[in-house]
Amino acid sequence: MEYKDYYKTLGVGRQASQAEIKKAYRKLALQHHPDRNPNNKDAENKFKELNEAYQVLGDAEKRAHYDQLGADYSRWQRQGAPGGFNWGQYAGGPGGVPPGNVRVEYSGDMGDLFEGMGGFSDFFQQIFGGMGGRARGQRPQASRAYEQPVTISLEEAYRGGSRLMDVNGKRLELKIPAGAKDGTKIRMAGAGPQGSDIYLVINVAEDPRFNRRGDDLHTEVETDLTSAVLGGEVRVPTLDGEVILKVPAGTQPGQSIRLKGRGMPRLKEGKQRGDLFAKINIRLPKELTAEQRELFEKLARLAQ
Repeated sequence: MEYKDYYKTLGVGRQASQAEIKKAYRKLALQHHPDRNPNNKDAENKFKELNEAYQVLGDAEKRAHYDQLGADYSRWQRQGAPGGFNWGQYAGGPGGVPPGNVRVEYSGDMGDLFEGMGGFSDFFQQIFGGMGGRARGQRPQASRAYEQPVTISLEEAYRGGSRLMDVNGKRLELKIPAGAKDGTKIRMAGAGPQGSDIYLVINVAEDPRFNRRGDDLHTEVETDLTSAVLGGEVRVPTLDGEVILKVPAGTQPGQSIRLKGRGMPRLKEGKQRGDLFAKINIRLPKELTAEQRELFEKLARLAQ
């Protein structure tokens, strides 16, 4: 069986932090997501590889188990690879946990998930409980809980909504709650194999217009020098369309103005919302007419 280098798959070093691993996974997963690459088998396979790598490296316990395997495998190779590597000593997951106790997380084609765990490699199944069944004399284990990351847009998180999904031959409706954020879990009771549950774990894609911080949104807008000094108006993007913001006289560069209630809905709190903060960037003229230069020079003299 071939050893899989999950760090190489995600393009991170072995000392990478959990935050760095998550960032690398999200970037690559969005790039190779099947929705962005329809009918592209290579992208689909790459997406599955990325997901498998993240299921291991994104979980501290699984990562520690994998790192120990990697160290032993490297030592075995340095010794000239005598005999066959003993994969069996790592079967069953972290700490020798039997397969039935291992939570399996999966993303991609859910049809693969329910056909003998076909979405994962033999390596993953051997090391983290996908193969081998129960040990002799062992009692049956509780049903597994399956997790599948689901990427949604910021607008979907803002409005909520639903998606239809094919799960084990059944057409199920996924309801996305307004205000969903990274890590929000949606339970689909009994939708998995042998009546097990599936938890869909929300991943909210980045939006170039906004930076989300909790339930608040942050954006940047430009105004001219005259409007900043004397007051004026500027258009501000929101998730409900553009609105007109009054810029007060004397607005400073980098100053943020709050638009109350224009942020994200608060999850499970009805109609309450966070706020939107518009950072004001002041656009300075690169060239001045003779009259404008004269006026600025006069202003400079007055300010002395």
